[in-house]
Amino acid sequence: MTALTQSPTRPARRTYSRWASLVVLCAGTLMTILDGNIVVVALPAIQNDLLFSGPGLAWVVNAYLIPFGGLLLLVGRLGDLVGRKRMFAAGLAVFTAASVLCGVATSQGMLIAARAVQGVGGAMASAVVLGMLVALFPEPREQARTIAVFSAVGAGGGALGTFLGGALTQALNWHWIFLINLPIGIVAWLAAVRVLAPEQGAGLGKGADYPGAALVTGALMLSVYVIVGSGDRPLTTTLLLAALALALFAAFTVRQARAARPLLRLRLFRSRLLTGANAVQILMIGTMFGFQFIGALYLQRVLGFSELLTGTAFLPAPVAIGALMLGLSARTIGRYGPYRVLLTGLVLIIAGMTLLSRAPADGSYVRDVLPALLLLATGFAAAMPALTGLAMSGAREEDAGLASGLFNTTQVVGGSLGLAVLTTLAAGRTDELVSRGAELIPATAEGYHLAFRAGALIAVAALVLAGVVLRSGGDGSGGESRAGVEAGAVAEAEAGLTSLRPRPRVSAQRPLPLPPPPARLTPPRTPPGDPRPTPGKSVPDAPAPPVRRP
Repeated sequence: MTALTQSPTRPARRTYSRWASLVVLCAGTLMTILDGNIVVVALPAIQNDLLFSGPGLAWVVNAYLIPFGGLLLLVGRLGDLVGRKRMFAAGLAVFTAASVLCGVATSQGMLIAARAVQGVGGAMASAVVLGMLVALFPEPREQARTIAVFSAVGAGGGALGTFLGGALTQALNWHWIFLINLPIGIVAWLAAVRVLAPEQGAGLGKGADYPGAALVTGALMLSVYVIVGSGDRPLTTTLLLAALALALFAAFTVRQARAARPLLRLRLFRSRLLTGANAVQILMIGTMFGFQFIGALYLQRVLGFSELLTGTAFLPAPVAIGALMLGLSARTIGRYGPYRVLLTGLVLIIAGMTLLSRAPADGSYVRDVLPALLLLATGFAAAMPALTGLAMSGAREEDAGLASGLFNTTQVVGGSLGLAVLTTLAAGRTDELVSRGAELIPATAEGYHLAFRAGALIAVAALVLAGVVLRSGGDGSGGESRAGVEAGAVAEAEAGLTSLRPRPRVSAQRPLPLPPPPARLTPPRTPPGDPRPTPGKSVPDAPAPPVRRP
Protein backbone atom coordinates (compact mmCIF):
# COMPACT_ATOMS: atom_id res chain seq x y z
CA MET A 1 0.00 0.00 0.00
CA THR A 2 2.88 2.33 0.82
CA ALA A 3 4.49 1.67 -2.53
CA LEU A 4 1.26 2.64 -4.29
CA THR A 5 1.07 6.00 -2.55
CA GLN A 6 4.66 7.03 -3.27
CA SER A 7 5.13 9.60 -6.01
CA PRO A 8 6.99 8.43 -9.14
CA THR A 9 10.68 9.21 -9.24
CA ARG A 10 11.46 12.21 -11.47
CA PRO A 11 14.58 12.19 -13.61
CA ALA A 12 17.36 14.39 -12.32
CA ARG A 13 17.41 17.81 -13.94
CA ARG A 14 20.47 18.34 -16.10
CA THR A 15 22.87 21.09 -15.12
CA TYR A 16 24.77 23.18 -17.64
CA SER A 17 28.28 24.52 -17.11
CA ARG A 18 28.50 28.28 -17.50
CA TRP A 19 32.21 28.16 -18.29
CA ALA A 20 31.71 25.51 -20.97
CA SER A 21 29.02 27.77 -22.42
CA LEU A 22 31.53 30.63 -22.43
CA VAL A 23 33.98 28.49 -24.42
CA VAL A 24 31.29 27.62 -26.97
CA LEU A 25 30.15 31.22 -27.40
CA CYS A 26 33.75 32.43 -27.78
CA ALA A 27 34.43 29.68 -30.35
CA GLY A 28 31.46 30.77 -32.45
CA THR A 29 32.51 34.40 -32.19
CA LEU A 30 36.09 33.51 -33.10
CA MET A 31 34.90 31.91 -36.32
CA THR A 32 33.08 35.04 -37.47
CA ILE A 33 36.01 37.30 -36.47
CA LEU A 34 38.47 35.05 -38.27
CA ASP A 35 36.41 35.29 -41.43
CA GLY A 36 36.36 39.07 -41.30
CA ASN A 37 40.17 39.28 -41.19
CA ILE A 38 41.18 36.19 -43.11
CA VAL A 39 39.65 37.53 -46.35
CA VAL A 40 41.65 40.76 -46.50
CA VAL A 41 45.04 39.19 -47.20
CA ALA A 42 43.58 36.88 -49.86
CA LEU A 43 41.89 39.69 -51.83
CA PRO A 44 44.61 40.06 -54.50
CA ALA A 45 44.52 36.30 -55.18
CA ILE A 46 40.70 36.42 -55.43
CA GLN A 47 40.95 39.40 -57.78
CA ASN A 48 43.40 37.60 -60.08
CA ASP A 49 41.39 34.39 -60.14
CA LEU A 50 37.87 35.80 -60.60
CA LEU A 51 38.91 38.97 -62.49
CA PHE A 52 37.34 41.53 -60.13
CA SER A 53 37.79 45.22 -60.88
CA GLY A 54 39.32 47.45 -58.20
CA PRO A 55 36.02 48.86 -56.87
CA GLY A 56 34.25 45.54 -57.47
CA LEU A 57 36.73 43.75 -55.21
CA ALA A 58 35.34 45.75 -52.27
CA TRP A 59 32.08 43.85 -52.69
CA VAL A 60 33.81 40.67 -51.46
CA VAL A 61 33.97 42.45 -48.09
CA ASN A 62 30.85 44.62 -48.34
CA ALA A 63 28.60 41.74 -49.41
CA TYR A 64 29.28 40.30 -45.95
CA LEU A 65 29.21 43.53 -43.98
CA ILE A 66 25.93 44.96 -45.30
CA PRO A 67 23.54 42.13 -44.36
CA PHE A 68 25.53 41.63 -41.16
CA GLY A 69 25.03 45.24 -40.08
CA GLY A 70 21.54 45.63 -41.49
CA LEU A 71 20.17 42.55 -39.73
CA LEU A 72 21.80 42.86 -36.29
CA LEU A 73 18.84 44.69 -34.76
CA LEU A 74 16.24 42.38 -36.32
CA VAL A 75 17.90 39.07 -35.45
CA GLY A 76 18.61 40.34 -31.96
CA ARG A 77 14.88 40.89 -31.53
CA LEU A 78 14.11 37.50 -33.09
CA GLY A 79 16.53 35.91 -30.64
CA ASP A 80 14.43 37.27 -27.79
CA LEU A 81 11.31 35.83 -29.43
CA VAL A 82 12.45 32.33 -30.43
CA GLY A 83 15.24 31.81 -27.87
CA ARG A 84 18.83 32.94 -28.06
CA LYS A 85 20.28 29.42 -28.12
CA ARG A 86 18.20 28.56 -31.18
CA MET A 87 19.25 31.76 -32.92
CA PHE A 88 22.93 31.20 -32.13
CA ALA A 89 22.90 27.57 -33.33
CA ALA A 90 20.96 28.47 -36.47
CA GLY A 91 23.43 31.27 -37.20
CA LEU A 92 26.38 28.87 -36.91
CA ALA A 93 24.68 26.46 -39.31
CA VAL A 94 23.93 29.16 -41.90
CA PHE A 95 27.42 30.64 -41.60
CA THR A 96 29.13 27.25 -42.02
CA ALA A 97 27.03 26.27 -45.05
CA ALA A 98 27.67 29.65 -46.69
CA SER A 99 31.42 29.27 -46.05
CA VAL A 100 31.39 26.05 -48.07
CA LEU A 101 29.63 27.87 -50.92
CA CYS A 102 32.28 30.61 -50.80
CA GLY A 103 35.01 27.97 -50.89
CA VAL A 104 33.68 26.34 -54.05
CA ALA A 105 32.76 29.61 -55.81
CA THR A 106 33.94 29.85 -59.41
CA SER A 107 32.46 33.23 -60.40
CA GLN A 108 32.12 36.73 -59.02
CA GLY A 109 28.35 36.47 -58.60
CA MET A 110 28.51 33.14 -56.78
CA LEU A 111 31.15 34.40 -54.34
CA ILE A 112 29.32 37.67 -53.60
CA ALA A 113 25.99 35.87 -53.09
CA ALA A 114 27.59 33.32 -50.75
CA ARG A 115 29.29 36.12 -48.82
CA ALA A 116 25.91 37.80 -48.35
CA VAL A 117 24.49 34.57 -46.89
CA GLN A 118 27.56 34.41 -44.66
CA GLY A 119 26.70 37.89 -43.40
CA VAL A 120 23.19 36.73 -42.50
CA GLY A 121 24.57 33.78 -40.53
CA GLY A 122 27.17 35.97 -38.84
CA ALA A 123 24.49 38.41 -37.72
CA MET A 124 22.34 35.58 -36.36
CA ALA A 125 25.21 34.16 -34.32
CA SER A 126 26.74 37.46 -33.16
CA ALA A 127 23.64 39.45 -32.18
CA VAL A 128 22.75 37.24 -29.21
CA VAL A 129 26.20 36.40 -27.79
CA LEU A 130 26.64 39.39 -25.49
CA GLY A 131 23.12 39.01 -24.08
CA MET A 132 23.79 35.32 -23.38
CA LEU A 133 27.06 36.12 -21.60
CA VAL A 134 25.42 38.74 -19.39
CA ALA A 135 22.65 36.29 -18.48
CA LEU A 136 25.15 33.52 -17.72
CA PHE A 137 27.34 35.71 -15.49
CA PRO A 138 25.14 38.27 -13.71
CA GLU A 139 27.59 38.83 -10.83
CA PRO A 140 29.65 41.97 -11.62
CA ARG A 141 33.11 40.54 -11.03
CA GLU A 142 32.46 37.37 -13.00
CA GLN A 143 30.84 39.42 -15.72
CA ALA A 144 33.92 41.64 -15.97
CA ARG A 145 36.21 38.64 -16.32
CA THR A 146 33.89 37.13 -18.92
CA ILE A 147 33.86 40.27 -21.04
CA ALA A 148 37.65 40.47 -20.71
CA VAL A 149 37.95 36.93 -22.08
CA PHE A 150 35.49 37.78 -24.85
CA SER A 151 37.50 40.90 -25.79
CA ALA A 152 40.75 38.94 -25.78
CA VAL A 153 39.19 36.41 -28.17
CA GLY A 154 38.30 39.27 -30.50
CA ALA A 155 41.83 40.68 -30.47
CA GLY A 156 43.39 37.23 -30.85
CA GLY A 157 40.99 36.37 -33.65
CA GLY A 158 42.04 39.47 -35.57
CA ALA A 159 45.72 38.55 -35.35
CA LEU A 160 45.13 34.88 -36.12
CA GLY A 161 42.83 35.63 -39.05
CA THR A 162 45.33 37.92 -40.75
CA PHE A 163 48.11 35.35 -40.39
CA LEU A 164 45.99 32.35 -41.42
CA GLY A 165 44.70 34.18 -44.47
CA GLY A 166 48.22 34.62 -45.76
CA ALA A 167 49.37 31.12 -44.80
CA LEU A 168 46.42 29.28 -46.37
CA THR A 169 46.41 31.36 -49.53
CA GLN A 170 50.13 30.86 -50.12
CA ALA A 171 50.32 27.19 -49.10
CA LEU A 172 47.08 26.07 -50.81
CA ASN A 173 44.81 28.68 -52.45
CA TRP A 174 42.24 31.30 -51.49
CA HIS A 175 39.37 28.78 -51.48
CA TRP A 176 40.69 27.30 -48.22
CA ILE A 177 40.25 30.51 -46.26
CA PHE A 178 36.53 29.71 -46.44
CA LEU A 179 36.65 25.91 -46.35
CA ILE A 180 38.52 25.99 -43.03
CA ASN A 181 35.26 27.14 -41.43
CA LEU A 182 33.62 23.77 -42.16
CA PRO A 183 35.28 21.67 -39.38
CA ILE A 184 35.25 24.62 -36.97
CA GLY A 185 31.57 25.31 -37.64
CA ILE A 186 30.51 21.66 -37.24
CA VAL A 187 32.31 21.31 -33.91
CA ALA A 188 30.95 24.67 -32.67
CA TRP A 189 27.39 23.77 -33.70
CA LEU A 190 27.49 20.35 -31.99
CA ALA A 191 28.93 21.93 -28.86
CA ALA A 192 26.27 24.66 -28.87
CA VAL A 193 23.46 22.12 -29.11
CA ARG A 194 24.98 20.01 -26.35
CA VAL A 195 26.41 22.58 -23.93
CA LEU A 196 24.20 25.68 -24.04
CA ALA A 197 21.18 25.61 -21.75
CA PRO A 198 17.81 25.71 -23.56
CA GLU A 199 15.60 28.72 -23.07
CA GLN A 200 12.10 29.70 -24.02
CA GLY A 201 11.73 32.88 -26.02
CA ALA A 202 8.86 35.29 -25.67
CA GLY A 203 7.20 33.77 -28.74
CA LEU A 204 6.86 34.99 -32.29
CA GLY A 205 3.42 36.36 -31.41
CA LYS A 206 5.16 39.33 -29.78
CA GLY A 207 6.17 40.44 -33.26
CA ALA A 208 9.17 42.11 -34.88
CA ASP A 209 9.47 44.97 -37.36
CA TYR A 210 10.18 43.07 -40.58
CA PRO A 211 9.30 45.97 -42.91
CA GLY A 212 11.68 48.21 -40.97
CA ALA A 213 14.49 45.67 -41.33
CA ALA A 214 13.85 45.41 -45.07
CA LEU A 215 13.92 49.20 -45.47
CA VAL A 216 17.17 49.78 -43.55
CA THR A 217 18.97 46.84 -45.19
CA GLY A 218 17.89 47.97 -48.65
CA ALA A 219 18.97 51.55 -47.92
CA LEU A 220 22.41 50.42 -46.74
CA MET A 221 22.98 48.13 -49.70
CA LEU A 222 21.88 50.77 -52.20
CA SER A 223 24.10 53.41 -50.53
CA VAL A 224 27.20 51.25 -50.88
CA TYR A 225 26.25 50.33 -54.46
CA VAL A 226 25.94 54.03 -55.34
CA ILE A 227 29.42 54.77 -53.96
CA VAL A 228 31.21 51.72 -55.38
CA GLY A 229 29.88 52.08 -58.93
CA SER A 230 29.82 55.87 -59.16
CA GLY A 231 32.70 55.98 -61.65
CA ASP A 232 31.13 53.46 -64.05
CA ARG A 233 27.74 55.06 -64.65
CA PRO A 234 26.36 58.47 -65.74
CA LEU A 235 26.07 61.18 -63.11
CA THR A 236 22.29 61.34 -63.53
CA THR A 237 21.91 57.65 -62.72
CA THR A 238 24.13 58.01 -59.66
CA LEU A 239 22.08 60.95 -58.37
CA LEU A 240 18.81 59.08 -58.89
CA LEU A 241 20.10 56.03 -57.00
CA ALA A 242 21.37 58.27 -54.19
CA ALA A 243 17.94 59.92 -53.95
CA LEU A 244 16.32 56.48 -53.77
CA ALA A 245 18.67 55.46 -50.96
CA LEU A 246 17.77 58.64 -49.04
CA ALA A 247 14.08 57.91 -49.61
CA LEU A 248 14.51 54.42 -48.13
CA PHE A 249 16.23 55.88 -45.07
CA ALA A 250 13.40 58.41 -44.71
CA ALA A 251 10.80 55.66 -45.03
CA PHE A 252 12.64 53.67 -42.34
CA THR A 253 12.54 56.69 -40.02
CA VAL A 254 8.81 57.15 -40.59
CA ARG A 255 8.23 53.44 -40.03
CA GLN A 256 10.09 53.50 -36.72
CA ALA A 257 8.06 56.48 -35.55
CA ARG A 258 4.75 54.71 -36.25
CA ALA A 259 5.45 51.00 -35.70
CA ALA A 260 3.97 49.37 -32.61
CA ARG A 261 7.22 47.45 -32.01
CA PRO A 262 9.91 49.46 -33.78
CA LEU A 263 13.27 47.99 -34.67
CA LEU A 264 14.97 51.17 -33.43
CA ARG A 265 13.36 53.54 -30.92
CA LEU A 266 13.87 57.06 -32.21
CA ARG A 267 14.03 58.48 -28.69
CA LEU A 268 17.57 57.12 -28.49
CA PHE A 269 18.71 59.92 -30.79
CA ARG A 270 17.62 62.58 -28.31
CA SER A 271 20.82 61.85 -26.39
CA ARG A 272 23.62 64.05 -27.70
CA LEU A 273 26.28 61.68 -26.36
CA LEU A 274 24.75 58.59 -27.92
CA THR A 275 24.08 60.22 -31.29
CA GLY A 276 27.45 61.97 -31.41
CA ALA A 277 29.40 58.87 -30.40
CA ASN A 278 27.74 56.78 -33.12
CA ALA A 279 28.43 59.46 -35.73
CA VAL A 280 32.09 59.65 -34.67
CA GLN A 281 32.32 55.87 -34.82
CA ILE A 282 31.05 55.76 -38.43
CA LEU A 283 33.89 58.08 -39.47
CA MET A 284 36.58 56.40 -37.36
CA ILE A 285 35.71 52.82 -38.35
CA GLY A 286 35.50 53.89 -42.00
CA THR A 287 39.09 55.10 -41.74
CA MET A 288 40.31 51.93 -40.01
CA PHE A 289 38.59 49.56 -42.45
CA GLY A 290 40.09 51.48 -45.34
CA PHE A 291 43.54 51.19 -43.79
CA GLN A 292 43.22 47.44 -43.34
CA PHE A 293 41.93 46.82 -46.87
CA ILE A 294 44.16 49.21 -48.80
CA GLY A 295 47.17 48.57 -46.57
CA ALA A 296 47.11 44.88 -47.51
CA LEU A 297 46.88 45.79 -51.20
CA TYR A 298 49.80 48.23 -50.84
CA LEU A 299 52.04 45.57 -49.30
CA GLN A 300 51.27 43.07 -52.06
CA ARG A 301 50.71 45.22 -55.16
CA VAL A 302 53.39 47.84 -54.51
CA LEU A 303 56.01 46.32 -52.21
CA GLY A 304 55.62 42.82 -53.66
CA PHE A 305 54.90 40.98 -50.40
CA SER A 306 53.59 37.43 -50.54
CA GLU A 307 50.29 36.52 -48.84
CA LEU A 308 52.08 34.93 -45.87
CA LEU A 309 54.45 37.86 -45.47
CA THR A 310 51.52 40.29 -45.65
CA GLY A 311 49.68 38.43 -42.90
CA THR A 312 52.81 38.43 -40.75
CA ALA A 313 53.37 42.15 -41.43
CA PHE A 314 49.90 42.97 -40.07
CA LEU A 315 50.36 40.98 -36.84
CA PRO A 316 51.74 43.90 -34.74
CA ALA A 317 48.48 45.88 -35.13
CA PRO A 318 45.93 43.47 -33.58
CA VAL A 319 48.47 42.28 -31.00
CA ALA A 320 49.13 45.88 -29.91
CA ILE A 321 45.41 46.68 -29.86
CA GLY A 322 44.63 43.68 -27.65
CA ALA A 323 47.53 44.33 -25.26
CA LEU A 324 46.76 48.04 -24.87
CA MET A 325 43.03 47.48 -24.40
CA LEU A 326 43.64 44.89 -21.69
CA GLY A 327 46.48 46.72 -19.98
CA LEU A 328 46.19 50.49 -20.23
CA SER A 329 42.81 51.67 -21.54
CA ALA A 330 40.92 51.43 -18.25
CA ARG A 331 43.61 53.19 -16.22
CA THR A 332 44.06 55.91 -18.83
CA ILE A 333 40.35 56.63 -19.11
CA GLY A 334 39.98 56.60 -15.32
CA ARG A 335 42.76 59.16 -14.95
CA TYR A 336 42.19 61.54 -17.86
CA GLY A 337 38.53 60.97 -18.77
CA PRO A 338 37.09 59.42 -21.95
CA TYR A 339 36.84 62.71 -23.83
CA ARG A 340 40.57 63.45 -23.72
CA VAL A 341 41.51 59.83 -24.39
CA LEU A 342 39.21 59.72 -27.42
CA LEU A 343 40.68 62.91 -28.90
CA THR A 344 44.22 61.64 -28.33
CA GLY A 345 43.40 58.37 -30.05
CA LEU A 346 41.92 60.17 -33.07
CA VAL A 347 45.03 62.36 -33.35
CA LEU A 348 47.20 59.22 -33.45
CA ILE A 349 44.96 57.71 -36.15
CA ILE A 350 45.32 60.89 -38.24
CA ALA A 351 49.10 60.75 -37.82
CA GLY A 352 49.22 57.10 -38.89
CA MET A 353 47.14 57.66 -42.03
CA THR A 354 49.23 60.72 -42.92
CA LEU A 355 52.43 58.68 -42.67
CA LEU A 356 50.98 55.99 -44.92
CA SER A 357 50.06 58.61 -47.52
CA ARG A 358 53.78 59.38 -47.87
CA ALA A 359 54.95 55.76 -48.31
CA PRO A 360 56.79 55.61 -51.66
CA ALA A 361 56.48 52.96 -54.36
CA ASP A 362 59.92 51.62 -53.43
CA GLY A 363 59.32 51.96 -49.71
CA SER A 364 60.46 49.80 -46.79
CA TYR A 365 58.14 48.03 -44.37
CA VAL A 366 60.19 48.91 -41.30
CA ARG A 367 60.68 52.54 -42.25
CA ASP A 368 57.45 53.45 -44.05
CA VAL A 369 54.74 51.03 -42.86
CA LEU A 370 55.48 49.73 -39.35
CA PRO A 371 55.54 53.16 -37.58
CA ALA A 372 52.18 54.06 -39.12
CA LEU A 373 50.82 50.63 -38.23
CA LEU A 374 51.75 51.10 -34.56
CA LEU A 375 50.33 54.64 -34.48
CA LEU A 376 47.02 53.41 -35.88
CA ALA A 377 46.89 50.48 -33.46
CA THR A 378 47.64 52.70 -30.46
CA GLY A 379 45.11 55.30 -31.53
CA PHE A 380 42.38 52.74 -32.07
CA ALA A 381 43.12 51.02 -28.73
CA ALA A 382 42.76 54.39 -26.98
CA ALA A 383 39.74 55.70 -28.89
CA MET A 384 37.50 52.65 -29.09
CA PRO A 385 36.91 51.93 -25.35
CA ALA A 386 36.46 55.65 -24.65
CA LEU A 387 33.97 55.99 -27.49
CA THR A 388 32.08 52.89 -26.34
CA GLY A 389 31.73 54.24 -22.82
CA LEU A 390 30.53 57.64 -24.05
CA ALA A 391 27.93 56.03 -26.30
CA MET A 392 26.56 53.74 -23.61
CA SER A 393 26.51 56.50 -20.99
CA GLY A 394 24.09 58.41 -23.20
CA ALA A 395 21.45 55.64 -23.06
CA ARG A 396 18.88 55.08 -20.36
CA GLU A 397 19.02 51.83 -18.43
CA GLU A 398 16.01 50.31 -20.19
CA ASP A 399 17.56 51.17 -23.59
CA ALA A 400 21.02 49.74 -22.88
CA GLY A 401 20.52 46.63 -25.01
CA LEU A 402 19.15 48.59 -27.95
CA ALA A 403 21.96 51.16 -27.65
CA SER A 404 24.48 48.32 -27.77
CA GLY A 405 22.86 46.95 -30.92
CA LEU A 406 22.87 50.40 -32.50
CA PHE A 407 26.57 50.83 -31.68
CA ASN A 408 27.41 47.49 -33.30
CA THR A 409 25.35 48.42 -36.35
CA THR A 410 27.09 51.76 -36.90
CA GLN A 411 30.43 49.93 -36.74
CA VAL A 412 29.45 47.85 -39.74
CA VAL A 413 27.85 50.80 -41.55
CA GLY A 414 30.98 52.89 -41.09
CA GLY A 415 33.22 50.08 -42.26
CA SER A 416 31.25 49.35 -45.42
CA LEU A 417 30.77 53.00 -46.42
CA GLY A 418 34.38 53.96 -45.65
CA LEU A 419 35.68 50.99 -47.57
CA ALA A 420 33.51 51.83 -50.57
CA VAL A 421 34.63 55.48 -50.64
CA LEU A 422 38.36 54.84 -50.23
CA THR A 423 38.59 51.95 -52.71
CA THR A 424 36.68 53.95 -55.31
CA LEU A 425 39.06 56.90 -54.89
CA ALA A 426 42.14 54.66 -55.15
CA ALA A 427 40.91 52.83 -58.25
CA GLY A 428 39.84 56.05 -59.97
CA ARG A 429 43.19 57.76 -59.37
CA THR A 430 45.15 54.71 -60.57
CA ASP A 431 43.10 54.40 -63.75
CA GLU A 432 43.52 58.11 -64.47
CA LEU A 433 47.33 57.94 -64.16
CA VAL A 434 47.60 54.76 -66.20
CA SER A 435 45.52 56.32 -68.97
CA ARG A 436 48.06 59.18 -69.07
CA GLY A 437 50.89 56.73 -69.63
CA ALA A 438 52.19 56.24 -66.08
CA GLU A 439 53.67 52.91 -65.06
CA LEU A 440 51.36 50.56 -63.18
CA ILE A 441 53.17 50.26 -59.81
CA PRO A 442 53.80 54.01 -59.30
CA ALA A 443 50.25 54.74 -60.45
CA THR A 444 48.89 52.14 -58.03
CA ALA A 445 50.95 53.62 -55.19
CA GLU A 446 49.62 57.10 -55.99
CA GLY A 447 46.06 55.79 -55.94
CA TYR A 448 46.64 54.31 -52.49
CA HIS A 449 48.22 57.61 -51.36
CA LEU A 450 45.02 59.42 -52.30
CA ALA A 451 42.96 56.89 -50.36
CA PHE A 452 45.18 57.27 -47.28
CA ARG A 453 44.93 61.07 -47.46
CA ALA A 454 41.16 60.80 -47.74
CA GLY A 455 41.16 58.47 -44.73
CA ALA A 456 43.16 61.04 -42.75
CA LEU A 457 40.63 63.74 -43.66
CA ILE A 458 37.77 61.48 -42.54
CA ALA A 459 39.58 61.01 -39.22
CA VAL A 460 39.99 64.81 -38.96
CA ALA A 461 36.22 65.14 -39.41
CA ALA A 462 35.74 62.59 -36.62
CA LEU A 463 38.10 64.60 -34.39
CA VAL A 464 36.23 67.87 -35.02
CA LEU A 465 32.85 66.24 -34.47
CA ALA A 466 34.00 64.61 -31.23
CA GLY A 467 35.52 67.87 -30.01
CA VAL A 468 32.27 69.77 -30.54
CA VAL A 469 29.55 67.23 -29.71
CA LEU A 470 31.13 65.08 -26.99
CA ARG A 471 32.85 67.84 -25.04
CA SER A 472 30.72 67.42 -21.89
CA GLY A 473 31.21 63.66 -21.89
CA GLY A 474 33.76 63.41 -19.09
CA ASP A 475 36.84 65.60 -19.54
CA GLY A 476 38.67 64.21 -16.58
CA SER A 477 38.90 67.57 -14.79
CA GLY A 478 37.54 67.82 -11.32
CA GLY A 479 34.94 65.30 -10.37
CA GLU A 480 34.06 62.41 -12.56
CA SER A 481 31.08 63.01 -14.81
CA ARG A 482 28.50 60.33 -15.39
CA ALA A 483 29.90 59.60 -18.85
CA GLY A 484 33.44 59.48 -17.53
CA VAL A 485 32.55 57.03 -14.79
CA GLU A 486 30.63 54.80 -17.17
CA ALA A 487 33.33 54.89 -19.83
CA GLY A 488 35.88 53.86 -17.26
CA ALA A 489 33.56 51.09 -16.12
CA VAL A 490 33.15 49.81 -19.67
CA ALA A 491 36.88 49.86 -20.26
CA GLU A 492 37.48 48.11 -16.93
CA ALA A 493 34.98 45.46 -17.90
CA GLU A 494 36.75 44.95 -21.20
CA ALA A 495 40.11 44.75 -19.48
CA GLY A 496 38.92 42.54 -16.63
CA LEU A 497 40.01 45.15 -14.07
CA THR A 498 36.67 45.62 -12.34
CA SER A 499 37.45 42.90 -9.84
CA LEU A 500 40.68 44.65 -8.78
CA ARG A 501 39.26 47.90 -7.46
CA PRO A 502 35.81 49.29 -6.66
CA ARG A 503 34.15 51.67 -9.03
CA PRO A 504 31.65 54.40 -8.19
CA ARG A 505 27.96 54.06 -8.85
CA VAL A 506 26.52 55.95 -11.77
CA SER A 507 23.20 57.64 -12.03
CA ALA A 508 22.13 55.53 -14.97
CA GLN A 509 21.88 52.52 -12.70
CA ARG A 510 18.74 51.83 -10.74
CA PRO A 511 19.15 53.43 -7.27
CA LEU A 512 19.49 51.07 -4.35
CA PRO A 513 16.57 51.08 -1.88
CA LEU A 514 17.17 53.05 1.27
CA PRO A 515 17.29 51.09 4.54
CA PRO A 516 14.05 51.27 6.54
CA PRO A 517 14.01 53.83 9.36
CA PRO A 518 14.29 52.55 12.92
CA ALA A 519 11.02 51.53 14.53
CA ARG A 520 11.33 54.19 17.26
CA LEU A 521 13.40 57.32 17.15
CA THR A 522 12.79 58.20 20.89
CA PRO A 523 12.84 56.00 23.99
CA PRO A 524 9.42 54.45 24.63
CA ARG A 525 7.36 55.71 27.50
CA THR A 526 6.81 53.28 30.37
CA PRO A 527 3.56 53.17 32.25
CA PRO A 528 3.51 54.39 35.89
CA GLY A 529 4.51 51.72 38.34
CA ASP A 530 6.71 49.81 35.92
CA PRO A 531 10.35 49.57 36.88
CA ARG A 532 12.51 51.64 34.53
CA PRO A 533 15.73 50.02 33.33
CA THR A 534 18.78 51.80 34.57
CA PRO A 535 21.92 52.11 32.46
CA GLY A 536 24.41 49.32 33.01
CA LYS A 537 21.85 46.80 34.30
CA SER A 538 20.47 44.00 32.24
CA VAL A 539 16.77 43.50 31.97
CA PRO A 540 15.40 40.00 31.57
CA ASP A 541 13.66 39.32 28.29
CA ALA A 542 9.93 39.33 28.36
CA PRO A 543 8.36 35.91 27.83
CA ALA A 544 7.34 35.26 24.24
CA PRO A 545 3.57 35.23 23.61
CA PRO A 546 2.06 31.80 23.20
CA VAL A 547 1.72 30.52 19.65
CA ARG A 548 -1.87 30.01 18.67
CA ARG A 549 -2.25 26.76 16.72
CA PRO A 550 -5.13 26.13 14.37
